[in-house]
Amino acid sequence: MNSPHLLKLEHDLNTLSLVELEWLLERITKQVQARKQIANKFTDVKYMHQQLAAMANDSDIQTEISAINSEFNVTEMDGLKNS
Repeated sequence: MNSPHLLKLEHDLNTLSLVELEWLLERITKQVQARKQIANKFTDVKYMHQQLAAMANDSDIQTEISAINSEFNVTEMDGLKNS
């Protein structure tokens, strides 16, 4: 991973003092942690979609959904037309 950009960055890092390097390291660490949290959120969304798919195939949940739909059948026949 020796792109010209990274090589220049490494060269520039050699000119920094220890205090500056520590400050930069702290900032980089925070950015990496923030990006990991964002990545984890996307992973969580994927997991949630998997769980929803599993629930949709669950016979107990399908039975419950049918019961709920039956309860609301009367309201659905309120005279409104589908668009």
